[in-house]
Amino acid sequence: MNRRNWLTGAAVGAVAATSVSRVALAAIPEPVQQTSANTAPPWTPPGVTGAGRPYNPVVTLNGWTAPWRMNAGVKEFHLVAEPVVREMAPGFMVNMWGYNGQSPGPTIEVVEGDQVRIYVTNRLPEHTTIHWHGQRLPNGMDGVGGLNQPQIPVGKTFVYEFTARRPGTFMYHPHADEMVQMAMGMMGFWVTHPKAKHPLIEDVQRD
Repeated sequence: MNRRNWLTGAAVGAVAATSVSRVALAAIPEPVQQTSANTAPPWTPPGVTGAGRPYNPVVTLNGWTAPWRMNAGVKEFHLVAEPVVREMAPGFMVNMWGYNGQSPGPTIEVVEGDQVRIYVTNRLPEHTTIHWHGQRLPNGMDGVGGLNQPQIPVGKTFVYEFTARRPGTFMYHPHADEMVQMAMGMMGFWVTHPKAKHPLIEDVQRD
């Protein structure tokens, strides 16, 4: 996993939810790539002792958790939609589409109330979007191409920004040519940890 320059870069400031300009591209966090489908340990933010999080982190079987950086109180992620090759069994390689080098894409972990900003760069051979399944968010951030946002063109970056309001276990996936893109493996795991003990949410083992 390559985390170089993860915490570097200029402040993003106010970024409109449109394709990102060349100036704004300079401030986007570098996407972290994962070349192995082995189960990765929980991610701990650099410089933080212990767990460093007010929750029990997820261990994604045959997967990993996306690193993030804090920028002026906003938790920032960078997903890259791209073709990937995954070894499904020893010597059995499959051409798929996914995120940041793997399919399924990295698990995104946040805490209820977090302000989240996700940069999505499209390196597929066609347009795409991301729908944040089960999230309560502004209509323009819902990721349905042609309905509440323009499709993300090839080679472009789109910025999603919303508050994680609903604790629970969810997923993310495209709503652009979804019959092809989801069949090719484009999906990932999303967990919003409750900020405090919730009377209707039992403690569960998500590993």
